[in-house]
Amino acid sequence: MKKILPLILAIGLSMFAFVGCSSENTESSDSTQTAANEQSESKDETNDGGAVLRIAAQPYPLYTPIYVAYEKGYLKEEFDNIGASYTWQEFKSGPLVNEAVAAGEADLGFMADLPAIIAKSTGQPIEIVDNVAYGEKGLAVLVKNDSEISGVADLKGRKVAYATGSYAQHLLAVLLDKEGLSLDDIESVNLGAGDQPAALANGDVDAIVIWEQYISQLTNDGTAKVLADGTGVKRGNMITYFVTDYADKNPEVVKAWIRALNRGNELLKNNPDEAAEAVAEDFGVDAELMKKIIKNFTYQTELTDDDIKEITAVKDFSLQAGIISEDVDMNEFINTKYLDELDK
Repeated sequence: MKKILPLILAIGLSMFAFVGCSSENTESSDSTQTAANEQSESKDETNDGGAVLRIAAQPYPLYTPIYVAYEKGYLKEEFDNIGASYTWQEFKSGPLVNEAVAAGEADLGFMADLPAIIAKSTGQPIEIVDNVAYGEKGLAVLVKNDSEISGVADLKGRKVAYATGSYAQHLLAVLLDKEGLSLDDIESVNLGAGDQPAALANGDVDAIVIWEQYISQLTNDGTAKVLADGTGVKRGNMITYFVTDYADKNPEVVKAWIRALNRGNELLKNNPDEAAEAVAEDFGVDAELMKKIIKNFTYQTELTDDDIKEITAVKDFSLQAGIISEDVDMNEFINTKYLDELDK
């Protein structure tokens, strides 16, 4: 018994020490987690410095200034200047970008007018902050080179592929409307841009509605010809939108983004060959074809009265045609204050 008693006492002291140590570790862990939470909350409340912008990108020449800014390091430099950073994830269409933003996985999307309008009409809290480009020839209806289809009216009853919810849908609807037709008069096939060339070449569809770089690729290699493009009917605006709450909290990030795009535009203006060579690989074309493609666009961040009028017209037509079911307040949707502040 004399031998057992010290042993019991020793075990008891060890357990007390273990429990005390465990309790101290738990408190330390809880304290660390609390500190981390406080730091996270503090970071969320901090404007710009330390902010991370989650960019949902699209690898098409419609957005060349953005890719120039990305590849030439302008974007990183402008963000470094304000102590911010960004992540970059690529998607194949505007509707897919909208899905990422709606899921809370991105803060910024750049896309054509219609998908942005659709996103806003469904209640997404977003705002257009700048233009990226416009170009009437950057979007077109293509048919095979040997197709018997000679005009838009001939599409009646035919299979036409386009990405539903993209600005291609709007161009097609407008072109059909001019012929007294509607989307109900064709057989619509929902296909992403990357899948359309094969569908056309294989005869699975009679026509496709597609954008650059595919227009130049397919017409240059003799696969297809342009049946109609946006000339005279669709300006084809590309825009950037931010999640409104993010922009409100981080106005300097928005302006850093626009400054980077402006630098991309400057290079396109002053040295288009260098700009083309910097981004050709991003779009899967060679530099020579890229030099031709960029001639089909006007690249600028400014949102002119003509741009705003065009985007509003797209919204009005889309509402009338049933592409969107809820109207959009354009005064709330288009926010030029960041451009105005930079201009001053």
